[in-house]
Amino acid sequence: MSGKHWPPGTQCVTKHDHTKPKPRELAFRKGDMVTIIEAVEGKGWYRVRHNETGQEGLLAASALRERGAIRADPKLSLMPWFHGKISGLEAVQELQPPEDGLFLVRESVRHPGDYVLCVSFGKEVIHYRVVHEENTLSIDSQQYFSNLIDMIEHYMNEQGAICTKLVKPKPKSGMKSAEEELAKAGWLLNLKHLTLGDRIGQGEFGDVLQGEYMGQRVAVKNIKCDVTAQAFLAETAAMTKVRHKNLVCLLGVILHNGLYIVMEFMSKGNLVNFLRTRGRALVPTQQLLLFALDVAQGMDYLESKKLVHRDLAARNILISEENVAKVSDFGLARVNPKGADATLLPVKWTAPEALKHNKFSSKSDVWSYGILLWEIFSFGRAPYPKLALKEVTELLEQGYRMDPPEGCPPTIYALMKSCWELEPGKRPSFKKLTEKLQKELKHLRDI
Repeated sequence: MSGKHWPPGTQCVTKHDHTKPKPRELAFRKGDMVTIIEAVEGKGWYRVRHNETGQEGLLAASALRERGAIRADPKLSLMPWFHGKISGLEAVQELQPPEDGLFLVRESVRHPGDYVLCVSFGKEVIHYRVVHEENTLSIDSQQYFSNLIDMIEHYMNEQGAICTKLVKPKPKSGMKSAEEELAKAGWLLNLKHLTLGDRIGQGEFGDVLQGEYMGQRVAVKNIKCDVTAQAFLAETAAMTKVRHKNLVCLLGVILHNGLYIVMEFMSKGNLVNFLRTRGRALVPTQQLLLFALDVAQGMDYLESKKLVHRDLAARNILISEENVAKVSDFGLARVNPKGADATLLPVKWTAPEALKHNKFSSKSDVWSYGILLWEIFSFGRAPYPKLALKEVTELLEQGYRMDPPEGCPPTIYALMKSCWELEPGKRPSFKKLTEKLQKELKHLRDI
């Protein structure tokens, strides 16, 4: 066996072709995606389901590799065919030698804000102006699109108003196709296996929908704006690197209508709502401690991977059917790249050095964790009640810290205060926080 043990639900990629299976074995081609159903005792084999055909069968562990992590490479593009501001003449040069259906998109020089679709056909290059108005794009005032990705997808499937179907994108020099890289690493899912249901949440970047993918309940984040979708590739890349019981698991990505990020479904919603709707009578102290420990363990793992969350708060912790707390949205921080607009930061959760100097680290995450602990033990109250944002920053610098929530154990309040040390180096690590919470739980159980 490969020395690996993959739990049920793990997504794997096949290493070679196997077209003549024995009875009960699964046929597959190199690069096919399969989902582990269970290990077959002592044989180095797994029972798996083929993600494309839905067929089940046996497969040798040696024929499988786990999906690779995606590097958050700035050259990775959802729109490798987008060349930005180049002239019509430069576009013609890019599309040489002529090849029917070879294409690129550029920004219009004559009509700022519009785009131009340049398509090679016959021996010439035809330029179609893409008019951009009221958040829609159109070539012929008949067919409207919400973004460039949708438009290109449409004309690759249908000729419509243009001279030929789009066949082959001409990538901008140095750009890599996100679609190809995601497929190669095994993270690209198939739209036809996804069924979308009700909206279960609304982020500032798009809706979160409930759905089903090949029989599994999933949560799906849909980001339609192509610029935002591109920024979200960094989040997706961060999620491909990690796997832990206290982190929301990424199942894969679908490129359609912008970007669909498909994640495990967490049936009990976010931690704030969970606590607010149940309250003290229904959630005992032991359960609060378990939630706090779950989050600390997930964050300890992220810290070990040198990943910084930047937006740790109870609203970004999701609760599973079995009451396990899992950290979500841990790549979003990167959506707001350098020169980030400080006004968008969640001030009441953000460490002073991050607010003032944009210095984010695992230690600034620890500060936020202290606020999250306060949220947990106050059953979902908003932190710094009755204080305006401006007052919070001023008071913190003067040494003000929140009082303990009603009924909060003194040891837990001491932990919160240790997270709120002004000097980042004095704050505990998530490993230390995990140890202290485990001790506290043991103490509670021994009483």
